[in-house]
Amino acid sequence: MTYVNNLNGKNTIVMQLIDGKAIAAQMKKEIAEEVRAITAAGGKTPHLAAVLVGHDGGSETYVANKVRTCEEVGFKSTLIRFDSDVSEADLLACVDNLNNDPDVDGFIVQLPLPKHISEQKIIEAIDYRKDVDGFHPINVGRMSIGLPCFVSATPAGILELLKRYDIKTQGKHCVVLGRSNIVGKPVANLMLQKGYPGDATVTVCHSRTPNIKEICLSADIIIAALGVPEFLKGDMVKDGVVVIDVGTTRVPSSETKSGFRIKGDVMFEEVSRKASFITPVPGGVGPMTIISLMRNTLLAGKKEIYS
Repeated sequence: MTYVNNLNGKNTIVMQLIDGKAIAAQMKKEIAEEVRAITAAGGKTPHLAAVLVGHDGGSETYVANKVRTCEEVGFKSTLIRFDSDVSEADLLACVDNLNNDPDVDGFIVQLPLPKHISEQKIIEAIDYRKDVDGFHPINVGRMSIGLPCFVSATPAGILELLKRYDIKTQGKHCVVLGRSNIVGKPVANLMLQKGYPGDATVTVCHSRTPNIKEICLSADIIIAALGVPEFLKGDMVKDGVVVIDVGTTRVPSSETKSGFRIKGDVMFEEVSRKASFITPVPGGVGPMTIISLMRNTLLAGKKEIYS
């Protein structure tokens, strides 16, 4: 979908909305077709397992969507549930069982975990060859030097959107807002890599960065992953900027049945008037995260990365 933005009656920018739902649906069909071809040839059906601890609403929804998507693309899926008081030892034992289950091609342990469990210890216990979330230090390290690996789903989804919309990245100034291990750091690293999408000059901003506005005003591409609703305002971006909004914060609202709205990190109404490309929230990066996990699981099943 494209829109024409008139700026002060002078410049005209054709703004294109980056439709993550449409791209994810297209990728879902591609994965399903490949799975049908594999099974028709007598190959193994890819199998994704998910471990869910406790009853966090966001995690429940996310895992349910993963299970449903597995069914839609023809994967086998397994959901393992624990109460929030499960011991770290019991969770590690579950991880060990999944590591050694030959039928499970890939699995995830849904984050966040209860405070009495070390998330890093759990992540490092996962066999990196089944780590379809891409969080294990071996996968992170291989990614950082450009070797084949499982790339974490949200950064992988962002790069896929850039590719499918043919957004130029070579020599562009890409500003990443946020330095999390899940999005900010890996996507910054990927945008630095040689090749496409990559070859960008990358600046990472965070809560201790001074002059963020000035830095953003120099950006050709902004990837906002701070978790601060509507942080990026219209006066912080230049004309023609490409904006990828990763934020998904629940904000109280009396206008919805759920009692909340999902807000991104970008003030869409202001920034979209200047942008050449922009992702909406919801419907932008979110759908790409789950489908990227499915693609990692397909690669795990095919043993394309780690044979």
